[in-house]
Amino acid sequence: MTSTVPALGTRTAEGSALQAVLLDMDGTLVDTEGFWWDVETEVFASLGHTLDDSWRHVVVGGPMTRSAGFLIEATGADITLAELSVLLNDGFEERIGRDLPLMPGAARLLAELSTHEIPTALVSASHRRIIDRVLKSLGPHHFGLTVGGDEVPRTKPHPDPYLAAAAGLGVDPVRCAVVEDTATGVAAAEAAGCHVVAVPSVADITPAARRTVVASLEEVDLTFLRGLMTQMR
Repeated sequence: MTSTVPALGTRTAEGSALQAVLLDMDGTLVDTEGFWWDVETEVFASLGHTLDDSWRHVVVGGPMTRSAGFLIEATGADITLAELSVLLNDGFEERIGRDLPLMPGAARLLAELSTHEIPTALVSASHRRIIDRVLKSLGPHHFGLTVGGDEVPRTKPHPDPYLAAAAGLGVDPVRCAVVEDTATGVAAAEAAGCHVVAVPSVADITPAARRTVVASLEEVDLTFLRGLMTQMR
């Protein structure tokens, strides 16, 4: 059947097509960055330690190995990284089972990308078990593939997750728009060669070459993403 939906973003000029959209999860599509900090605070309280609120900016957006390792070192808690990772994932999974709010504009953007058949991937530093739970709320049909932080040799801020997503979709990373909320994720996407739309959730992010900063996903639609590609001609 021939689609009657206009192919927005599929071609703007030779070599300047928007080939795919790659989306972060926590803090970008779902309002969960605060959940992670709450769980970390609760777990360390059970171990007899109080987390300094200033550490939140250190651990946000990073892989669990980095954030959990930092908190163990900072507090001196008597727990291994493997043990802490289990406690954090268990606590987070329980938390999202109670409530999983989407970020403003997330549902509308995902629906628009699906309607226009834009190849889309979910690229997260969270582990597969967490991604699969969140997908039940986001809708797995919106994504051609998903990449978890425990499924690549190196996760964010390294480019591996975004390079894996682009390869899996069969697209050029340079022609991909990435939506991220943390400096760690932005670094990963930029290292992969993608154009980044940053929607800061906890810490500020400044505009830069191939990086556009917006206040909310409500500012982002397919026309906006297509425009990023034409700006690079």
